[in-house]
Amino acid sequence: MRKVTKHISKPVALAFAAALTIPYAAPVAAETAPTSDERVVEEVFVIGKRRAYQGNFDSLEKPSADQTIAEDLLREAGAINLNDALDLSASVARQNNFGGLWNAFSVRGFAGDINLPSGFLVNGFNAGRGFAGPRDLAGIESVEVLKGPRSALFGRGEPGGTVNLVTKRPQFERTGNLRATYGRWDQMRFEGDVQTTAGTNDELGLRMVGFYEDAESFRDTVETERLGLYPSITWDVSDATSVTYELEFTEQEIPFDRGVAYSEDFGFTPRETFVGEPGDGPIETEVLGHQLEAQHNFSDNWSLLAGLGYRDTSFEGNASETNFGGRQTYFLDGRTLSRFFRYRNFESDYLVARMEVAGEFNTGSLRHRLLVGGDYDRFELDWFILRYRPGWFPGTTDINTLDPAEYLFLDVFNPRYGQSPQPVPGPNTHRKEDLEGRGVYIQDQIDITDRVQVRLGLRWDDFEQDLTNLRAVPARTTSSSDTRVSPQFGVVYSVNEGVSLYASYGEGFRQQAGSDYQGRQFAPNITESAEIGLKFDAARFSETVSGALTFSLFQVDQSNILVNDDRPEAVAVGWFSRDAGKARSRGFEVDADLAFETGFNLWLSYAYIDAVFTTSNLEADWGVLIEDGDPLINSPEHQVSLQVSQSFEVGGMPAQVGAGLQYTDERLGFTAFDFYLPSYNTARLFGLIQPTERVAVRFDLDNAFDEEYYTNSYADVWVEPGAPRRYRLTASYSF
Repeated sequence: MRKVTKHISKPVALAFAAALTIPYAAPVAAETAPTSDERVVEEVFVIGKRRAYQGNFDSLEKPSADQTIAEDLLREAGAINLNDALDLSASVARQNNFGGLWNAFSVRGFAGDINLPSGFLVNGFNAGRGFAGPRDLAGIESVEVLKGPRSALFGRGEPGGTVNLVTKRPQFERTGNLRATYGRWDQMRFEGDVQTTAGTNDELGLRMVGFYEDAESFRDTVETERLGLYPSITWDVSDATSVTYELEFTEQEIPFDRGVAYSEDFGFTPRETFVGEPGDGPIETEVLGHQLEAQHNFSDNWSLLAGLGYRDTSFEGNASETNFGGRQTYFLDGRTLSRFFRYRNFESDYLVARMEVAGEFNTGSLRHRLLVGGDYDRFELDWFILRYRPGWFPGTTDINTLDPAEYLFLDVFNPRYGQSPQPVPGPNTHRKEDLEGRGVYIQDQIDITDRVQVRLGLRWDDFEQDLTNLRAVPARTTSSSDTRVSPQFGVVYSVNEGVSLYASYGEGFRQQAGSDYQGRQFAPNITESAEIGLKFDAARFSETVSGALTFSLFQVDQSNILVNDDRPEAVAVGWFSRDAGKARSRGFEVDADLAFETGFNLWLSYAYIDAVFTTSNLEADWGVLIEDGDPLINSPEHQVSLQVSQSFEVGGMPAQVGAGLQYTDERLGFTAFDFYLPSYNTARLFGLIQPTERVAVRFDLDNAFDEEYYTNSYADVWVEPGAPRRYRLTASYSF
């Protein structure tokens, strides 16, 4: 099926550029190289604004090892998209990214559904569902990695932890910053961030953030085009009440790229060879999202926070993809790759509402910090897939006897695209998924003594799920409903003003799509997590250092993992899954975020994670045996992320240099198969100088030593290669 490709709207892009060049009367300092006292690592809250749906607690008071990757650190690391940001946390590992079309990650070794993008939060709202393409960081203030299950507050979530994106909102300033970047492979990127105020008493804060990017790739013929706009407005109705509205609009055109293939006899295909067809055109994704949030402070101790979010996403396009197993000719000669073809059209709508009351009170000598709230969400997803796939052939087949047009052959060392006509695909999948849930929760953190705090949390969820097979005649719907109670418990012991010990336990769950051979909905995926940790606040020990150091030990147990149903009664009906698998992850983490008065900054994240299956079952997709003790896919045992920077002056001009290092251990690349991705080290360097108050110039060098590496995989024929050495030059102007 040939699809007419539309390019990102040029009028929209021009409007974006115009919106970001609105002049403002009050100039401010440019994006500068931070001075020695600028980067102070601590939790800071805007006066009068309460932390959305998490409560306001000092880091030492939290019974968890959370990480906040702030905007200045994202900038120092040269992070552009969510994957770049999450690479800074050693507790997070990349997972199958669906041909480069979504963000997928595991936290503490556990990921969600391998066939869906990972769920994440935006300002405390579930927003990762749907098919919006990879998330850009242009509109993001910080990225939070909330480790361990958080169902006691947020409801249904990913098993190993939650990622929350904090967006850029109006700060009631008149300021702006424009950036232009040129990089290797003709990368051209433009970003803008403009703020102002309006109203009689400047009670309206306005902010427009956006980006446009057009870039080629180290992958032959691959070119991407992306546009994002993120306007927001905050109305301070009174000293006690504020309302904020945010819009998210993103269009992306990205070729579907399954990466490289691997053969035990012939190794990897060349990392520069695109194994799809340029004539298929790009995948087009679009997202339109809205968030409305209101806060009212009843007093200094009590407040109300309410929000509403809606997100619509679409995903459409053609893709030629690498065949598996008995359909793959690369295993025969190490040169000729066979492919199949799919057309996809996905649409999703997501509505979520949330309300929470927070307050402080005393009962006798006990101080309580209370959160009480409720939420509602509805998610609708429509899948439509057409597929053409050639037949199986014996492993002893002479490749010359196979029809090149039938198997869509491609010579990986001398690719000649468009040699075979685009095949006509047939029906493959057409289904609709409707999820609806509602929940109420309570969390109370109690000061038992001056040194001991206890956190108690409980959440009740009620959810319903309808799965409709629209290919069936007539259409067939499977409905289910369930309720879950998710407890949370934690204790914090303050050793002194700068040191605390904590222990916590929590449970989480995630709904699973599909049904068993009897048509019964799968039980939710259940997670139980326990951890202990030690925290240090550096500022309490030194006047020249600020920041935090955290050590944590954890174990997470997961049950109801989907596996192949090999029971005779199920096999007699067909190929089905059942919710019988179990896994366990345990490990040790060290996280440091330190800023020194000398202008030196240090970020260090290390994780040892042992994530394995704890039952023997057949794998759900391939039916091969998973044995007790087998590792989970894409989960390295050891991972390290290091970022350092130093601020100084050159001839009176502020400057900064820095370096980063990431080490990722070898990890399983194909569940239940003996295929491992090799370990790798990558290094990055950057330098920044500010020749004038308003102008800054920056140079980035990624993968400085040109390491050949692979970041994740789904199977041995779908492996994501890392980019070779890459440079970027960025100029910025502030006003």
